[in-house]
Amino acid sequence: MRGGGRAATALVACTALLLGGTGCTSGVGEGDDGRVTLEFQSLAWQKESVDANRQLVKEWNATHPDVQVTYVQGSWESVHDQLLTAFEGGEAPDIIHDASDDLADFAYGGYLADLRGRLPGRLKSDIPQRSWETATFGDGVYGVPFLQEPRVLVANATWLEKSGVRVPTPKRPWTWDEFRQITKKLSGKGRYGVAWPLKEPVSATLNLSLSTGGQLFHRGTDGTVRIRFGPADEVMPRTVHDQVNTDRGASATTLGMGGSDTLPGFFAGKYAMVPLGFSYRQQIVQQAPKGFDWQVLPAPAGADGLTQGVSPQTLSVAEDSPHKKEAVAFIDFLLRPRNMVRLALGDWMLPTGTQALKDPALHTTKNDWAAGTALAAHLRAAPAPSVRGYPEWKDKVATPALQEYYSGAIGLDELRRRLVDDGNLVLARYQR
Repeated sequence: MRGGGRAATALVACTALLLGGTGCTSGVGEGDDGRVTLEFQSLAWQKESVDANRQLVKEWNATHPDVQVTYVQGSWESVHDQLLTAFEGGEAPDIIHDASDDLADFAYGGYLADLRGRLPGRLKSDIPQRSWETATFGDGVYGVPFLQEPRVLVANATWLEKSGVRVPTPKRPWTWDEFRQITKKLSGKGRYGVAWPLKEPVSATLNLSLSTGGQLFHRGTDGTVRIRFGPADEVMPRTVHDQVNTDRGASATTLGMGGSDTLPGFFAGKYAMVPLGFSYRQQIVQQAPKGFDWQVLPAPAGADGLTQGVSPQTLSVAEDSPHKKEAVAFIDFLLRPRNMVRLALGDWMLPTGTQALKDPALHTTKNDWAAGTALAAHLRAAPAPSVRGYPEWKDKVATPALQEYYSGAIGLDELRRRLVDDGNLVLARYQR
């Protein structure tokens, strides 16, 4: 859905007034009575999440008669192009729901308001600095990170129990090598220890590689970024490659799948585990056959423990919005601790706020909420989104290279050459 509703609404209103013989003098977003109207474009898509967002808008409007918020439904599938069109046309919504890994071009392009000096102290102190770093580009902060999700292993609990393997915990996780050996042990007779859904392989590879100390992107003292693919960056992708091509401990057919595509096979007993985002639990609860016993396990750990990268969902303010103060006030309301919990529960994700994370609803064993909440302290800014040129590098270089490596079509040396040599050529064009 396009975000140009304010301009269209104003045009209709002005046309009606002109036809009635009255001049049109009020600006977009503010009526003749001085009441401000803000557009909030939300990307919530699950019913529980949409309901939570709409209810919070309703509660705001009931207590703020002079600043009313209009809910606009957006879509994750088209948000980048839709927002770019809206920004360039001067029709962007005031309050923008997105993800931190989509903000760089908009921030550097001057389309988003720098929120430094605008945010209330409560909100700034409640969200940890590691989360703020995900929405910091250059010297500015261009979004408020509020929802995040770790990647976890969703496992067939019955299968693991019968196998006798050690079940990992956040305090004693599997190492990457142990994970490989266990998936090999669990495989055989057409069944696999793990199914890697890597249709979009870049995010999973970079974020999980933080556990082994992998960074890939390195910023110099002059601010330029270069790619280096060292031993710490190799561990996670080499593990997946060897599981698929050497051990036959991972299914090759799932490499081209998205996460949801693997669930029917998981329920049918083809795979003991699937690495998925924490929010996939909702689909599992809804779709799992009766009696299917599943559990959430931490992803493998490396030299840096359970550390992994995340790109949280964010709330930003359009630079062209004439009502930035009111927009920030609405964001502050939306992200009060209890409201942040409501949004997290609706999306089956974790809040970034420290107070919200303490809520008992996020520490229950039901649907393994506690298993995910235990990982919150290990989440860090994803290594790439602040890098200019990352989207092109991801689409043109990294995605095809990783897909070919994981399938066995190329080796590790060729993967390194393409990620580094071809990748640095792409990044150089953005740093001149």
